[in-house]
Amino acid sequence: MTSPSPENPAVPSLDALIARSKPRFRTATEFVEFTLRDGILSGAIPGGTPLRQEELAQQFGVSRMPVREALRQLESQALIDFTPHKGAVVTSISAADASDLFAVRMALEPAALRLSLPHLTQADLLRATDAIHDMDQERDLARMGDLNRRFHMTLYAQANSPRLLALVEQHMAVFDRYLRFELSALGWDHLKQDDHHALLDACAARDITTAEAVLIRHLATADQALREFFACRQDVREDSR
Repeated sequence: MTSPSPENPAVPSLDALIARSKPRFRTATEFVEFTLRDGILSGAIPGGTPLRQEELAQQFGVSRMPVREALRQLESQALIDFTPHKGAVVTSISAADASDLFAVRMALEPAALRLSLPHLTQADLLRATDAIHDMDQERDLARMGDLNRRFHMTLYAQANSPRLLALVEQHMAVFDRYLRFELSALGWDHLKQDDHHALLDACAARDITTAEAVLIRHLATADQALREFFACRQDVREDSR
């Protein structure tokens, strides 16, 4: 589990991630959760990898309790699954899963935006603007997903529907891994923020119809980009046979 991903040998090992992350956190749970999450999203811990509590506790130098809590939090983000007789296992990415993810996002996020937009404050719009600016400056894949999620969740924040927002945030957390794989494969030039700017402008104008149309187009474009990404990976595998 501590070896670099075979598909990306430059990815740091879990041991290296632990050493790099350790000074940042006040609690052991935060330390374990962040490091495992970073490893899963970066590919250092591949899909299908079992995460055994005793081994992780020893490797992180902590007790099993913060490991157990960190794994539960990762489960709530859909980054790991608990399976019978295996325990915690890293969720695998696939074209089918990506397609399903976008179907759920397409159903949930326009609804959240419709509920939230009439109640957005100037402070909300400024926070969303800051998120766009930070994304323009960012070159750390680990931060990019967080910033993208912050932008969207800021625009949905006034929906006054905690269950809906929890579902949206859960699925956006899963999308982080796809965003990072996509940017790793296609490069930073692939990241365009035209839709983010257009969505923010429509929200500032209180134009629900345009805002919803932009959001749907944005999600559909991201969905298509991932379909093409997986299709290219499939073509490479077939050409190598």
